[in-house]
Amino acid sequence: MHRYLYFLIMLWSVAVHAQPVQYSTAQVHSHNDYEQAFPFWLAWRQGLGSIEADIFLDRGELIVGHDAEQVKQHRTLDSLYLKPLLQCLQQNGGYVYADKSRQLQLMIDIKTAAEPTLDKLVQALQNYPQLTASSSVKIVISGNRPQPASYASYPHWIRFDGDLQKTYTAEQLTRIEMLSDNFSRYSKWNGKGRLPGKEQDTLQKLVTQAHMAGKKIRLWNSPDIMNSWYAYMRLGIDYINTDDISGISTFLQQLPDRIYTSDSEYVLYQPRWRNDGADKPVKNIILIVGDGTGLPQWYAGYTANKGKLNVFNMRYTGFSKTSSYDNYITDSAPGATAFSSGTKTNNRAVGVDHTGRALTLLPEILRQKGIKTGIITSGDLRDATPAAFYAHQPERSNYREIIKDLLYATVDIVMGSADMALNDSITTRLYTKFQVRSSVDKLDQLDSRPLLLIDSLARRSVLNDRGDWLQKALKKSIQLLSKNKAGFFIMLEGAQVDHGGHANKLPYVVTELLDLDKVIGQAMEFADSNGETLVIVTADHETGGLTLTGGDYMQGMISGQFSTGDHTALPVPVFAYGPRSYLFGGVYENTEIFRKILGALSIKEPVKSK
Repeated sequence: MHRYLYFLIMLWSVAVHAQPVQYSTAQVHSHNDYEQAFPFWLAWRQGLGSIEADIFLDRGELIVGHDAEQVKQHRTLDSLYLKPLLQCLQQNGGYVYADKSRQLQLMIDIKTAAEPTLDKLVQALQNYPQLTASSSVKIVISGNRPQPASYASYPHWIRFDGDLQKTYTAEQLTRIEMLSDNFSRYSKWNGKGRLPGKEQDTLQKLVTQAHMAGKKIRLWNSPDIMNSWYAYMRLGIDYINTDDISGISTFLQQLPDRIYTSDSEYVLYQPRWRNDGADKPVKNIILIVGDGTGLPQWYAGYTANKGKLNVFNMRYTGFSKTSSYDNYITDSAPGATAFSSGTKTNNRAVGVDHTGRALTLLPEILRQKGIKTGIITSGDLRDATPAAFYAHQPERSNYREIIKDLLYATVDIVMGSADMALNDSITTRLYTKFQVRSSVDKLDQLDSRPLLLIDSLARRSVLNDRGDWLQKALKKSIQLLSKNKAGFFIMLEGAQVDHGGHANKLPYVVTELLDLDKVIGQAMEFADSNGETLVIVTADHETGGLTLTGGDYMQGMISGQFSTGDHTALPVPVFAYGPRSYLFGGVYENTEIFRKILGALSIKEPVKSK
């Protein structure tokens, strides 16, 4: 690889050039920018770090274009680029961008004879002293260039685009701004799938050698799609060559919300599969609902935890179809009502059927058998999923009426967050019916009344220091409810996977998912120690239309894109662990989860009144 020997000449003079810590539009090169709908301005508005303009010397003028036909349009370098640049400098106090730390590289690709065209360009630029004196503007010459030996004869503000195929002296390299080459010289990859290993190694060597020489690197004629942009970032390429300014700008602006790397991993509970799948009586049920959690969310968590999840150690699995009575795409209210009542209802309705008639809910049925109920949520306890287990309202946002229904509910423990006025009459009555606490860490000296935990910590996200609140809430609920000889039912909602999906923030989604999986491991451990407990894990719907676009098990890195800020119609997984877990295999309507729960408990479904 003799053509790379020139790098050795430079090692004495420059520190190692580091890969950008975080990519932004400053690392984007607008290839053939003049072919954009709005040359210069579209790239400038997106904050691009490099813009390319091809020029021809035509009858004494510098004309921008790619070929002779475009030259006929007579669009001048002066009008398309130099005057707009000057305008930006004037409005930003001598800087191209309002963000004074940002620079703009104007790469001028010469298509006609090198020396006369460059001489004319120097002459034209001398009419813009504010531009050539600005530290935020770089003029870089590409295409037809004079011999490298003559680089030093040009003004200091003229820099050159180096060729990876050429050898330069140390002096010549001081005038070279960066190194470029044709991507197809090293790889035939079309941007789809994975960059072939040998080709990746070759490209990585080029990047490393360029950086060791203190030079940035750009590869042109390269694939220009999202998958390839990820690959260039992994390689550490400094300028991503693109014709899709809007696409890559959106991609990079969203990137912090579309990629997550876990800085740690947790040890899974090692299941003993004690009584798992056995056809024996079930005394306790723990239903864990990951709000908004579809298979992509689970697999994102699996990747981030380096190929491990507690829930994936559950051997009995199925899929739940999630549509509501009146909509192909459900929301959480009818989704959870299907679990609590076995009935399809309208979007936004909790605990009522599509006509508004109150439904008999699971806690009411279980109370008749002496089974106690706990409801836990890492969100607002008045929200749709928890409310579907105690309230009867046609509109999920009617918090006042929902919390009023809690006064008459047959539930023994409710844990979550809520904003309620202390002087309100309903709140006063709640404080009479329930023993109310404000911290999961202060649940001692309890009396015989039902427990209502209104803990502001519950509403926080994992990223905002919620800590192990859910694990503590489940542990305390099991401790209290296990005293009941007839058994217990706990519905625990991981509410904020859904929040992350609505916000289209992958780090939010994954950290909530991993927290929920720790709770699942805790529930599995109790099931093994108890022998009469069935754990069921599912979701009301998927949120965000998450697609996983890349990942690395070894690094715990996952990347993805969202297709919507709302729910989708995707069926969601159902996992089960413990006795009679086999009931949950197959593909079925979400209402069947209610019936399977009753079946596991050997309870007949009540006859619905007409």
